[in-house]
Amino acid sequence: MTSAHAIASEVRVGTRRATDVLEDFLGRIEAHDGDVHAFNTVTADQARAAAAAIDAAVDQGRDPGPLAGVPVAFKDNMCTRGVATTCSSRMLEGWQPPYDATVVQAMTAAGAVMIGKTNLDEFAMGSSTEHSAFGPTRNPYDLGRVPGGSSGGSAAAVAAGFAPLALGSDTGGSIRQPASLCGIVGIKPTYGRVSRYGLVAFASSFDQIGPFATDVADAALALGVISGHDPADSTSIPAAVPDFAAALGRSVEDLRVGVISELTGSGRNGAVTGGPAPRDAAGDVLDGIDADVTERVLEAADALADAGATVGRVSVPAVTYGLTAYYLIAPAEASSNLARYDGTRYGLRVDGADVEEMNRLTRRAGFGDEVKARIMLGTFALSAGYYDAYYGKAQRVRMLTRRDFDAAYADFDVLLSPTSPCVAFRFGERADPMTMYRCDTCTIPSNLSGDPAMSVPFGTGAEGLPVGVQVMAPALGEKTMLTVAAALERAAPPLPKPPLAESSSGGAA
Repeated sequence: MTSAHAIASEVRVGTRRATDVLEDFLGRIEAHDGDVHAFNTVTADQARAAAAAIDAAVDQGRDPGPLAGVPVAFKDNMCTRGVATTCSSRMLEGWQPPYDATVVQAMTAAGAVMIGKTNLDEFAMGSSTEHSAFGPTRNPYDLGRVPGGSSGGSAAAVAAGFAPLALGSDTGGSIRQPASLCGIVGIKPTYGRVSRYGLVAFASSFDQIGPFATDVADAALALGVISGHDPADSTSIPAAVPDFAAALGRSVEDLRVGVISELTGSGRNGAVTGGPAPRDAAGDVLDGIDADVTERVLEAADALADAGATVGRVSVPAVTYGLTAYYLIAPAEASSNLARYDGTRYGLRVDGADVEEMNRLTRRAGFGDEVKARIMLGTFALSAGYYDAYYGKAQRVRMLTRRDFDAAYADFDVLLSPTSPCVAFRFGERADPMTMYRCDTCTIPSNLSGDPAMSVPFGTGAEGLPVGVQVMAPALGEKTMLTVAAALERAAPPLPKPPLAESSSGGAA
C-alpha cells in the first residue's frame, strides 16, 4: 500500500490528484469492508468534497498541508460535526455532534480527508471489538479472528488497506493491542501530549488518542500533526512538539534498552543474558504470555544490541498488579462518565411512567452487557464501605507503578515487552471476562503511569500471525521511543501481507 508520506508528497506537487487517491481507497472499502466491517460510517460524499478542495488548492499554488489528500479513518468515539458519532452503542445511535474533536480539526487542517468512522467495542470497553452493538470487526489476516480492541475497526482499516492512517483511543492498550494483532504500528502518546477534547470519555485519567499506520514514519507524521497544547483540554500539556521525523534515522548506539523481566520470563542466551525462559505445563512463558511472543521480544532485543544499543534486564515489580488496579479505577471513572446517558440530555430515550423509570429503561436498552458490567463494578468500587478497600488501594498501586517506571528509566532510556500476550485469537475463544481482560496485561502499566508506548510488528507467532513488540519511554520521550521503533522496523523479519492487501491491485496498493 502507498504510504501516507508518499501520497501527501505526490498530491502537494500535483503529480497525483487527491480525488483519485480517495476513489482508490473508497473502491477497496466497497469491495472488502463487507467482510471486515472496519467502518460504522463511510463518509464518501463529504470526503469527495474535501479531496476536490485540496486539488483546487494545489491548482492555485497553495500547500494543503503535510497530510495533503491522505484518507484518514477516525474511531467512532471522536466527535465529528454533522457525522454520526455512536461509540458503537445503541445509546448514541445516529447522534451527530455539533463540533469536531480537536484531533479531527488538526488532521483536517493538515490536509487529511476523513474517509469514515470506525467500529469499536462499545464505549471503548473491550479487547477484541466483539462488544460493538453493530457487530464485530474481523482481522484482515484471518476473518475468523478478532482484530483486537477496542480500536479494532481503526486497526483493521489500516491493515486491510482501507486507509493509510487511522486514529484510535487507548485507555488500557486499545491502540497498541489491536496494532499488534493486525501487524501494524500503533502509538499511545504521553498522557496530555494529544488533546482529548471531543473524545467521548471512558476513563478520563487514562484515555489518550493516537495514530495507527503501516510504518513508523507514517505514525510519526500523524503524531506530529495531532500533538500540541489545547486550551480546551485542562489536562493538555503546554509542551513544544518535537520534530518526530528527525528521530527516525538516529542511531541507537548510545541508548540503553531494558527488557522487563516480569513480562518476558528470565530470558535466554543472547543480548539479554540468563537461562531459558521458565515454562508452565502447557509450554507457555510464565505470566500467561505465549512462548512464541516472548521469543520475538527477545529477538528484537538482540537486534537492538546488534545495532549498538546496550541491552539488559530490568524489574518493574508493580506491573504484576497493573491489571487489578486498572479494572478498579477505569470502571469507577466509567461509572461516573456514563451517568450522563440517562435519556434526559441526548441520545436514546425510552419513555417510562416517571423519570426514574425512564432512566432505568433507557440505560437497560441503550447499554450492552460489557458496559453494564463495568458500570456496576465501578459503582461498587466507589460505594460507601468499599471506596478505601478497593478504589483507594488501586490508586496507591497506580502511584507505585509510576515510581517503579521512574526507577527503571533512571537506568534505561526505553523498555521492551510484548504488546499482547498472544497473537490474534478466534471469535468467542476468550468469552470469559477475566481471560479477555488478561489481553491487556502488557499494555495497562503504561496507561497507569501515563508514559508513552507503542507497538511495532516484529515477526510472526502461532499460525503465522503477527507479533507486536512494545517500546515504552518516559513521559514526553516519544522521540527516543520512535528512534528505537524505527531501528526495530529496519531489523524486523518481513511480515506477510493480509490476504486482503495481497488481493489489491493498482491505485492504493
